[in-house]
Amino acid sequence: MERKINKREKEQEEKHNNLEGTEEGKNCKMPPITLNVGGYLYITQKQTLTKYPDSFLEGVVNGKILCPLDADGHYFIDRDGLLFRHILNFLRNGELLLPEGFRENQLLAQEADFFQLKILADAVKSRWEKEQLASRETTFLEITDSHDRSQGLRIFCNAPDFIAKIKSRIVLVSKSRLDGFPEEFSISSNIIQFKYFIKSENGTRLVLKEDNTFVCTLETLKFEAIMMALKCGFRLLTSLDCSKGSIVHSDALHFIK
Repeated sequence: MERKINKREKEQEEKHNNLEGTEEGKNCKMPPITLNVGGYLYITQKQTLTKYPDSFLEGVVNGKILCPLDADGHYFIDRDGLLFRHILNFLRNGELLLPEGFRENQLLAQEADFFQLKILADAVKSRWEKEQLASRETTFLEITDSHDRSQGLRIFCNAPDFIAKIKSRIVLVSKSRLDGFPEEFSISSNIIQFKYFIKSENGTRLVLKEDNTFVCTLETLKFEAIMMALKCGFRLLTSLDCSKGSIVHSDALHFIK
């Protein structure tokens, strides 16, 4: 056991000696650098901050740019401390990786400009322009009711996030009434389709699961989809037929946003 430990220590020492003089070896010897960005502390390596020559951070670390120090002796940079995590992640990864639903593209582009990271600023602006273009595209919503057991109620929308919202709402409704959302029904990023129902004595169509337990009525699901559409800013295009009664009894409803 003692011989194995000594052998391992010897191998580590040899590896350490081999690294000396190399770039990797130099980086291992360098202490980490702490930055205070808007009150948020970030600890990283010099090689990360100097990845892009002539950037603001490269200038600070290499003494080309004077930067004030905080009370603890850390570099103090008066910028958005929360957004700086994305700046640092870009320096570490070499590519723009943002969390889903990120909406501060304009602010991040400004931060990238300040830190003189043109490649990052261009990537953020490109992402922002794509999102702006997508937001100008018309969003369609269609709710159709064939009154046919094999087809039932179909909700189509070319915006997957809206389909997700409807599903979340229906989950709440079905759980509060009976035994949960019918997962075996057709669901994709653009379509929710409820099939397999029976008519009760008063004519109400009850949605069934495979084990023949009731979930809720097709009319309830349809009503929830309509209310969610109006709440999310969709505009009804369909001319309503007064003979049908309420909007819930219409065979087809079309919305745009």
